[in-house]
Parts: sequence; C-alpha cells; structure tokens
Amino acid sequence: MRARFIGSEVYRGSSYGPWHPLRVPRVSTVMDLARALGWLGADRYVTSPRATDRALAAFHTPDYIAALRAAEAAQAVSAEVRARHQIGTPANPVFAQMFRRPATGAGGVILGAEMIAGGGVVHVPGGGTHHGMPDRANGFCYFNDPVLAILALRHFGARRVAYVDIDAHHPDGVEHAFAADPGVLMVSVHEENRWPRTGAITDRGVGQVFNLPVPAGFHDDELALVRDALILPAVAAFRPDAVVLQCGADGVTEDPQSRLCLSNAAHFAVVAALRDMAPRYMVLGGGGYNPWSVGRMWTGVWGILAGEALPDRLPEPAQAVLRALDWPGRKRFAGPPADWVTTLADAPRGGPVRDQVRAGVGGLAARLAVVV
Repeated sequence: MRARFIGSEVYRGSSYGPWHPLRVPRVSTVMDLARALGWLGADRYVTSPRATDRALAAFHTPDYIAALRAAEAAQAVSAEVRARHQIGTPANPVFAQMFRRPATGAGGVILGAEMIAGGGVVHVPGGGTHHGMPDRANGFCYFNDPVLAILALRHFGARRVAYVDIDAHHPDGVEHAFAADPGVLMVSVHEENRWPRTGAITDRGVGQVFNLPVPAGFHDDELALVRDALILPAVAAFRPDAVVLQCGADGVTEDPQSRLCLSNAAHFAVVAALRDMAPRYMVLGGGGYNPWSVGRMWTGVWGILAGEALPDRLPEPAQAVLRALDWPGRKRFAGPPADWVTTLADAPRGGPVRDQVRAGVGGLAARLAVVV
C-alpha cells in the first residue's frame, strides 16, 4: 500500500501570535516543498477532517472541548477558564484558529488510523501535540492527538501499539494516558532538564514506559546507539500491531527550543528503521520552531515514507519555497545559510558517544525482558 499524506490548508497563515515560537509556518511549507519536488500528487494527498466533539472526548473532557470552542468564537477567555483550562496563557494563547487547528490535527490522526486499519503507512505532520492533558492545554498543545491516534488505532483493530517519541521534549500527556496500560509501549528520547521536566529514566508504569533523558549536545552517533540498542529492540520485543512515531524537529542544532545537536539525517534513519516493525505505521510531526529546519525535515520524512530519493541539491522550484520563508521577530537573524535553501538533508553531526548516554541506554535495555 502506498504511503499517504494527511494535511490541511488550516495551517497556512495560522499562527499562535507574533511573539510565540509557533508563529512560523510549518505544515504548509512541507506541503509546498513536497509538491515542488513532485512527491505529493492528488493520489497521495488527503485533506484532514476536523475531529468531532465526540471523537475528542475519547481523551478530553466535554467541558474543556466546549471551553476551547467558546474561546475561539469569542477570542477571549475569563480568568476562571484561564485558570482551569490553561488557555489564554503565554504558552497556550487565544488565537484565531485555536480550536479548528488542533481539532484538524486530531481529525487527521483519527482518519489516518482508519486508513491503515488493514495495514499501511501515513504521515500526519500536523499531529504530534504530545503535551495536551484531558482537561487543559499544556506546552503549546490544546488536544493530544498522539493519544487520540493510539486510541483510534486500537479501535480499528491494533491490539498493541508502540509509541516512539524523538522530540526534544518529554511527551508528558502521552505518558499520563498510557503509563498503566500494558497494551501501549512508550519509548521517549528527550533532553534532560528541559520543560516539562518529566520523563525520568526511573519512570516505570507497568513496565512499558522507557524514558531516556539525554544531555545537551546529543548528536547523531548517540542517537544511532539509542536507535539500535534501545528503540528497535524494545519495539521488536513488544511485537506491536502498529507503530506511532512522533518525529519532532526541535532536536536539530538550528532549533531555538533545545540544546541538542542532531541532524535531520539522524531522524530520517529512525523513520526508516521503524517502517517495517509493524503492519501499520503512522508518523507525526511535533516540535520544531525554525521554519527552514522543520520544513526540510518533515519533507524529508515524507520522501522516505513515499519511497522517494532525497536529492543532494534541491531543484529551483523547491529552493524558491524555502527562499520565500521568513522568521519574524527572530532577533539577530541575518537570514538563512545557503544549505537551508539548497539542500534537504543535513550533513551528519557525530562525535564520541558519552558515558552518560551509554549508561542510560544500558540501564533501560536491561529492562526489556519485562516487556510482554
């Protein structure tokens, strides 16, 4: 079955506000860049629906869903709503599409789960909002579409779901949902001492939670070790019916929201390695706050899933998409380096594998025997 891409025009021009890290274009850039490369014809592209209130209520409370709808309509919230649901805050602001945009991401993953019920691959770059909680927004995330994706996959027949998260931030909302569920494996690789400062290596749940906090400067060779010695063995031992990968782009060197030093090529290697681990495979977006690096990464992810060869140098129509990007409000930014415009894949960013990383991987790998 051919890989399918689920997107929406709701992301074009949608912004959390001129001062917010999510003021930059992301999914629309991926759509434009993939089309400029000839990778996203009508036979591969699917428009995401907006999730219904009933579908959202599989994880979120009706009061919270209603509050988010009302806040979008009024473009304001009361002090009571702000305190209870954490909307209208600096992290989770009121903005024009504050219900429609996350509900579209949720609708995309639910549709994707249905599309691959009989097997297949789907990319939903508008998904990956892994911090959302049942009754409140959290960490730029209004609805938790990874949780809704896992629930939908199980509804459509996937008894065991492996969730792998390589975003720079720990997926606290996903762990909240499934730490006590033996049918869900969660493996998260995230920066230590980075918000939300959860995801300790000692977290156990019922044995299916594997958190690996990694130090600043975490690079390609270290992720390769984590991939081969932890992620792939854990997924293989779990024998999942479906794999969901949250492929946040905020761990690359150029991203302003982490201190990790990965290339997008390291992420591509994880995407490719997980593809054949289960009959159903869903790849989400996530964090990513540099408009060039996030657009290039998720377009490359789509290329890998679609079986396309990543070019050494982008053709002129694709370069034009990247040249048209801006980074409003970014202080002391003189413009993108040439490789942000002319290439898709970064050069590898390796180095010595540090003892801290080896010890963390070794300690978690020793726990794999408890995964059943």
